Amino acid sequence: MTVQAITLSVVIPVYRAEATLETLYFQLIETLPILATDYEIIFVEDGGKDGSWSVISRLASANPNVRGLRMSRNYGQHNALLVGIRAARHDLILTMDDDLQHPVTEISTLLAELGDNDVVYGAPLKEQHGLLRNLATRLTKIALAEAMGPETARSVSAFRVFRTRLRDGFANYRSPFVSIDVLLTWTTSAFAAVRVKHNPRTEGVSGYTLRKLIQHAVNLMTGFTTLPLQLASLVGFAFVLFGLIILGVVLLNYLIRGGVVPGFASVASLIVIFSGAQLFALGVIGEYLARMHFRSMDRPAYFVAETLGDQNAAPQPLAAMAVVG
Repeated sequence: MTVQAITLSVVIPVYRAEATLETLYFQLIETLPILATDYEIIFVEDGGKDGSWSVISRLASANPNVRGLRMSRNYGQHNALLVGIRAARHDLILTMDDDLQHPVTEISTLLAELGDNDVVYGAPLKEQHGLLRNLATRLTKIALAEAMGPETARSVSAFRVFRTRLRDGFANYRSPFVSIDVLLTWTTSAFAAVRVKHNPRTEGVSGYTLRKLIQHAVNLMTGFTTLPLQLASLVGFAFVLFGLIILGVVLLNYLIRGGVVPGFASVASLIVIFSGAQLFALGVIGEYLARMHFRSMDRPAYFVAETLGDQNAAPQPLAAMAVVG
């Protein structure tokens, strides 16, 4: 394979990946010189409180193409990605996980598909998670469908490549609730996806629990779409219609039989149903108000505590690359 006339920034959010980082690093420095004329590897350590930062420090001191950014605390995968994306210096950005589930050998497949597209996802041939995790992932993709469209949302993956210029569309984004996939839709509709092999996890456990995935889906729906508000309106309309039907039944019974025998159970049920619908609508409105409150506080999406590598220097040539022994 010949080297393509592209430069590539590889952004990797790191969370408790001490056992896999060096393996991933060696795979990357073996493959990237074949794919691009110049490259950099940006590790963003997301407050995992293990030895990952020590590994990153060692790699960055030995290789000028490696850069490290350490978050002050755990902010989450998408916030860590945003840090690395804003720090990238090359024409294309590739994002991938730190757990070796995204094969380095498949990077060329994503780059080959880019062509006239702006974003290419490496969708897994088969999900490598448990049943509950897969269900939560599908829930997240349903939430994304409102912002991205169903076809694109079905193929969303953390293994993605896109043009660096797209970040200009969300350069001023400061909300603590971050979804890289939604932010990319702000500047392009040219999405594509290819099916690639994803490896099973061999070390550690995923930082994404079922609770975190559900919370992420809720943040997507309330932070980037009006779907919940529309749903609350539909629920309200449905119960109003239900109430009108009940009123019609009562009036019809009165006209036919000349009287109505009130029933405590039916009245209590109706009160509970309508009260529940009102509380549901208020809860949805409350979620939106909470997000407006957090944004009014100007709470940052991240805070970088430490950096490694010359952040202002021009990218190093491949000839200057050192390899960790």
